[in-house]
Amino acid sequence: MDKIERLISIIMILLKKDIVSTKEFAQLFNVSKRTILRDMETLSLTNIPIYSIIGINGGYGIMDEYKIDKRLLSSSDLENILTALSGLEQILISEEVEVTIKKIEAMVSPLAPKGSIQLSFYDWEGRSEIRQTLKTCQEAILKRRLVSFGYIDKNGTTMKRTVEPYQLHFSETSCYLKGFCLHRMRYRTFKLSRIDHLNMNEQTFSPRDDLLEQEQEASYRPELVAVKALISPGIKDQFIERYGRKSIENYNSDYLLATIHVPQNSIGFQFLASFGTNLKIVEPKTYVEEFRDYLKKMVEKYTSKGSH
Repeated sequence: MDKIERLISIIMILLKKDIVSTKEFAQLFNVSKRTILRDMETLSLTNIPIYSIIGINGGYGIMDEYKIDKRLLSSSDLENILTALSGLEQILISEEVEVTIKKIEAMVSPLAPKGSIQLSFYDWEGRSEIRQTLKTCQEAILKRRLVSFGYIDKNGTTMKRTVEPYQLHFSETSCYLKGFCLHRMRYRTFKLSRIDHLNMNEQTFSPRDDLLEQEQEASYRPELVAVKALISPGIKDQFIERYGRKSIENYNSDYLLATIHVPQNSIGFQFLASFGTNLKIVEPKTYVEEFRDYLKKMVEKYTSKGSH
């Protein structure tokens, strides 16, 4: 943690607590008491009304008037942030998130109830394997450094890419890097699991003026088609979570009728196939035919004479 980050953290902690000793700060940031004293000298040059109390129970505090007027986050706000970070820690780079969690925990009242919300994510082994890729991307974005890597397409062909990295995007199941591809000279989105031999270059770059206007080009938006499907009551909750209650209506004693929008490609087929015999597409007929062909090809993998 650099000095600027530590100074900001000290202010945030003092906004929440009454008096914090030099020893407490030194232990929290793993620095010497002398370093904390120098930090307080630096903060005394600002307009933030920090005062010191000498004695056994002494330490540093911020004038109450400043807390009332300037504090932007309430205790419940901080607890909500903690809840979100605690869940994302399993996906994001854990070392950095852990530091943030500890800083915010120091600001939250010890009387506040903990554990009222629990988030769970799949602890997929593959996510830990791409953690270094995530870390390199994150560092390159912060330092405005170009990245180079081999990008593997769906056919297994690897193409060399040099990219201006702008954003890491975490979707429901995958992680992506959004940036400007110097090979294509367009904004592109790269799936991290397809990136190989990632390197952060020494060369820096300046963000492009058209970034806000053009960044949408980097997002892959497949064409969606409205599909009607008969579903078993047992999977009703999954459709409510994804599409809302309005997407479902009664059909007969055995099935419900769901109206949903799915991609017009294999991703949509994979999603629908995941429900097995609990779902049957009825409209549109063209989608039914394409989905049937997709399922036939799956079955052929296990019925052909050459299968093992």
